[in-house]
Amino acid sequence: MATAHLSPSLALAMSPSRRLICQPQPVSAQPGRALLRSSPLSLPSRLTAAGGGVWRVAAAVEPRTVQQEEELRGRPEGSGEAGSDGAADASSKLVLVVGGTGGVGQLVVASLLSRKIKTRLLLRSPEKAVSLFGKQDENVMQVCEADTRNPDAFNLEMFEGVTHVICTTGTTAFPSKRWDGDNTPERVDWDGVRNFVSVIPRTIKRLVLVSSIGVTKYNEIPWSIMNLFGVLKYKKMGEDFVRNSGIPFTIIRPGRLTDGPYTSYDLNTLLKATAGERRAVEIGQGDKLVGEASRLVVAEACIQALDIESTQGQIYEISSVKGEGPGSDPEKWKELFGAAESK
Repeated sequence: MATAHLSPSLALAMSPSRRLICQPQPVSAQPGRALLRSSPLSLPSRLTAAGGGVWRVAAAVEPRTVQQEEELRGRPEGSGEAGSDGAADASSKLVLVVGGTGGVGQLVVASLLSRKIKTRLLLRSPEKAVSLFGKQDENVMQVCEADTRNPDAFNLEMFEGVTHVICTTGTTAFPSKRWDGDNTPERVDWDGVRNFVSVIPRTIKRLVLVSSIGVTKYNEIPWSIMNLFGVLKYKKMGEDFVRNSGIPFTIIRPGRLTDGPYTSYDLNTLLKATAGERRAVEIGQGDKLVGEASRLVVAEACIQALDIESTQGQIYEISSVKGEGPGSDPEKWKELFGAAESK
């Protein structure tokens, strides 16, 4: 196995008076593709190379300069391109996406990137981000490695500068290949959600959690069938933990998910995805809505909820039906969310 020695500057930065941070470093086998890896509390004298790429943990010398602080937090308010209000808003955000390589998560990330919103991914396997989303400027997309099922996997600095969080993690309701490696509903939907919500800074503006319809009725037919292995029960436990966390939240409960991606697609494919004729959206509250939900619609609902003030502290069920739908129009989404709240 090949090894890479630490540079003199990195060795100096690792002295007891220095503080380690997540900082993007290019993977040697794929020039220009930068990934973040969470910094451990201590480092060996060598960093091993695996899978054809060298993974480095960089350190910063304190104090950081003003420019470094701005790079960590994203561009300051009002620094949008071409004087556009939308660009200014986008540049001031740093959205952490947990579960960004899943079906809904891929679409969330692709949509954020298309909007030029700075995105940080929290993934078990950072390599997947490169294969899915290709070469991205490190100021636009960053990747941190952490397994939400492990409460000790988090470095607080991977949350530095984060303004919003979208969590789309999940697994199958019934035993399947996706359960391999202890990837069960209890470990993903309960342990995972509890672990990462526990370490999220309470200063973030919004946490959007993707859950499921039927979570309040998991002991009733037909929901009890879906809950044979506890998926709805554990999702509800995750919801309750978010609700009691003190973090501004919105919970999205989709119906049965439809439309791709079901497996990995490249970014160009994701950006061309459509929901066909089922672009219209139904939104309800009280766990009364049933039906199917396009992954595209769910992803858009998550992104829209970040900025619609009335969605704070609310839980919505969502499904897709035939029709034109709101697309990415914020005003139409605001009306849809508002109509659900008034029922």
